[in-house]
Amino acid sequence: MNKDDRMSRMQELVELLNRAGKAYYQDAEEMMSDYQYDALYDELQSLERELGVTLAASPTVNVGYEVLSELPKERHESAMLSLDKTKETEELKEFAGSQKVVVSWKLDGLTIVLTYRDGALFKAVTRGTGEVGEVITNNARVFQNIPLQIPYQKELILRGEAVIGYKDFEKINAEIAEVDAKYKNPRNLCSGSVRQLNNEITAKRNVRFYGFSLVRAEDVDFHNSRAYQLDWLAAQGFEVVEHHMADRETIEEEVIKFSEKIASNDFPSDGLVIVYDDIAYGQSLGRTSKFPKDSVAFKWADETSRTTLKEIEWSPSRTGLINPVAIFEPVELEGTTVSRASVHNISIMEELKLGIGDEIEVYKANMIIPQIARNLTESGVKDIPAACPVCGEPTEIRKVSNAKALYCTNPSCQAKQIKSYALFVGRDALNIDGLSEATLEKLIARGFIHDVADLFHLDRYSEEIQSMEGFGEKSYQNLMGSIEKARETTLPRLLYGLGIANIGLANAKLICKQIGYDTEKLMNLTMEELDAIDGVGEVIAGNYVDYFSDEVHRELYQRLLAEVSLPEAEGVSEPQILEGKNFVITGSVHHFSNRSEVKALIEAKGGKVTGSVTSKTDYLINNNAESSSSKNKKAKELGIPIISEEEFLALIQ
Repeated sequence: MNKDDRMSRMQELVELLNRAGKAYYQDAEEMMSDYQYDALYDELQSLERELGVTLAASPTVNVGYEVLSELPKERHESAMLSLDKTKETEELKEFAGSQKVVVSWKLDGLTIVLTYRDGALFKAVTRGTGEVGEVITNNARVFQNIPLQIPYQKELILRGEAVIGYKDFEKINAEIAEVDAKYKNPRNLCSGSVRQLNNEITAKRNVRFYGFSLVRAEDVDFHNSRAYQLDWLAAQGFEVVEHHMADRETIEEEVIKFSEKIASNDFPSDGLVIVYDDIAYGQSLGRTSKFPKDSVAFKWADETSRTTLKEIEWSPSRTGLINPVAIFEPVELEGTTVSRASVHNISIMEELKLGIGDEIEVYKANMIIPQIARNLTESGVKDIPAACPVCGEPTEIRKVSNAKALYCTNPSCQAKQIKSYALFVGRDALNIDGLSEATLEKLIARGFIHDVADLFHLDRYSEEIQSMEGFGEKSYQNLMGSIEKARETTLPRLLYGLGIANIGLANAKLICKQIGYDTEKLMNLTMEELDAIDGVGEVIAGNYVDYFSDEVHRELYQRLLAEVSLPEAEGVSEPQILEGKNFVITGSVHHFSNRSEVKALIEAKGGKVTGSVTSKTDYLINNNAESSSSKNKKAKELGIPIISEEEFLALIQ
């Protein structure tokens, strides 16, 4: 490239890297992988050296990004600089020279500055731009492991990293229904958790703090040693980063020892930090405009492998977002076999110019998450689905937060009906173990399920299911056993499982009992017939009739009847000896598995079970009649009999 071309490329890189940085630091989103960012950053640095030009907006001279929130801002006493980085152990040896160094984890979270006065936590501030941070003192007080009181009574300032572990990250993400609302990685989750305006939310996120640097502590002899400072902080009650001493001869060995721990670590890290142990020597070196000269970051030289892209699997979610997943010829990376990697969105696909049959280079980000590093053949993006792979209805490309993504336009797409499938397999309906919402989502996305009747024929996809992440032969067999067990059910459970609006299990039992458990009559009930049933009002009746007026629903119900076995109609031959009687059940039970079994028996004999004691209650069942519970007190106030299980069983006999 001539000079003009190189200048143009440099401007392009500055703009691209700043956009990626803004997305990552401010919006908790990901435009590109760390691998791509580092490669582009290195290219920019190289151009700046060649041209002798550094643009004012260049990320090589600007530290951090302006934070956007309602948290109060505060300027740091001294700028918090980034660290220069290397991926070569030879460069670490050169850095160490004749000095001893401290090697520690470079944690991947949010850097926090803590200030203690008179032995108590006084202030906590985020790194922010490096010059100005956000005050998050209230949130820091609810971190899992920060000491609120310490022995040292003078002013203490230290820096550390707030992180959320992988287990907590997965647990929190699993509770988020919308796929596109899930956090991409623990660092993004931690950033959002630490900067909450309500620290009750922070407290639930299990944020931990690991000290990595002492800034100030007067009148303490630290023996001119960084390692001693960290050990002293640990003695004050802080958890500090794991750290080991090394020198030029042993530093490569230490790097290997740290790398061997990554697979078993619960906390996220993106490399190591190497700092001179000799404090005075390190400080004498000064700093550049961006980096301190007493320390350097080591980033793992990612193990990459070349492979061939076989297909892009488009995976629909309950929000309509259709996620692209790259499927490639299996390769060994960091000791495991990988064959798939999320591409996140169409914008990243276009950046990589990703096409079927391309030769690609893959790696594990932070030695854990499979990613595409680069595309060697760049044939270009083709064949973005015009139809949803689940429902077949049209798709559309939308721009969300500066990234293009594919969406299904059909509001009735099966992938958007996860809640209805979850209800059908739930405990009060068909009770099929092993089908969480996450598993249902995967099965639907792969086209194994188009309606709930397909759940009874998952054996058609035995090989595919056993090869799914989180599945194996044993879990597959357990699932099949649970499905077979679910085939024997009751008509009320089946009716409830259809998910008709406002039809709960209790209403389903009332309706089935009224029609004598007649499966044919169940789908032909009129508004008048339903309205006449005690406990079924006009709204419920309207929803019921509307549901069965749809031929698709009638056909599904009939197919389900062919899949299940309904025992003799429950309650038909049972003497209705409890008809007109109202019960409340509380406390533990001994003769039944749970209170639900007691409830089922009462209802089978014509009685009704409610949740609270009122003047209409006939009996309160409680094995501890002397309990001071609110239900017992209310029953005694109203003169309602409190009976034990034994007395209840005697009553129905």
